[in-house]
Amino acid sequence: MRNLVQGKRIIVTGSSSGIGWETAKFLTDQGAEVLGVDLTKNFDHVEEFYRADLGDRRTIEALVDALPNDIDGLVNNAGLPPTRPAEQLLAVNVVGLKYFTHQLIPKLSDNASIVNVASLAGHGWSQSVDAIKASDDLDFDNIGAFIDRWKVGNDDGRSYFFSKEVILAWTLRNRWTWRDRGIRMNVISPGPVETPILKDFLETLGARAEEDRKTMDRAGTPADIAPVIAFLLSDLTHWIRGSNIPTDGGMSSNLLCKAHGF
Repeated sequence: MRNLVQGKRIIVTGSSSGIGWETAKFLTDQGAEVLGVDLTKNFDHVEEFYRADLGDRRTIEALVDALPNDIDGLVNNAGLPPTRPAEQLLAVNVVGLKYFTHQLIPKLSDNASIVNVASLAGHGWSQSVDAIKASDDLDFDNIGAFIDRWKVGNDDGRSYFFSKEVILAWTLRNRWTWRDRGIRMNVISPGPVETPILKDFLETLGARAEEDRKTMDRAGTPADIAPVIAFLLSDLTHWIRGSNIPTDGGMSSNLLCKAHGF
C-alpha cells in the first residue's frame, strides 16, 4: 500500500504517543501532510503541531480557528484511559471528540475521510442504546449529572467502555450525514495494544483484561493499527461509510462466537 495518502492534509489527534504517533509516522512516510494535535508537545512526524486540550470547549474553538482549510482527513484518536476521572474522560472521549468534529466540518475538503478510533471495549454498545441516545444531549456542562443518571462512572472502567460504545454508535448513525459533500465517517476498534496506557487498562480491568490476554496470541502494536487507519483515509474507501473495522487479533469474533455457541 504505497502512497495512498500522497499529498493529503490529515489531522491526527493524540499524535504524541501510541497509536497516534505511529499513525502520524505512517501517514508521513506515505506522503501525507500531517497536522498533529495533542496536550503533550511532540513534533515527531508532523508538519505542524497544535497543543490543545480536547476536553475544553474554548480550546477546541481556538484550535479550529487556527487550523487551515482544505483538510482531507481527520483521525479522532485522542482519548483518556479508564484510570482517569469519569467526568474528564467523557469530556475528551465523547463530548470533545464530537464537538471538534462538528466544528471542523466546514474546513474539511469534499470527499474527506473521518476515522474514529474506538475500542474492543465498545463491542457491547447495543446493550446501552438508551444511555447512548441520551448522550446526544451531553455537553461540557452537564457531564456530572449524566454520569449520575446513567451510572457510567469509573466502577469497573464503565466510563471508558461507555465512551467507546457512544463513538461506535455515533459513527454508524452518521454514515450519511455529510454524504452530499462526499465526506465519510468510519471507525476502527483496536483490541489491547502495547502503548504507554496499556498498564492503565490492566490496572482498571484486572481479571477481565488478564483473561483477554490469555485468549489472544499477543497484544497488538501501534504498527498493526496505523495501516488500517491509512486505508480508510485513502481514495480506495469512498463507499465505506459508517463501518466498524475490528483490529483486535480476532477478539471481537471470539466474543460473537462465544455468545452464539460456536
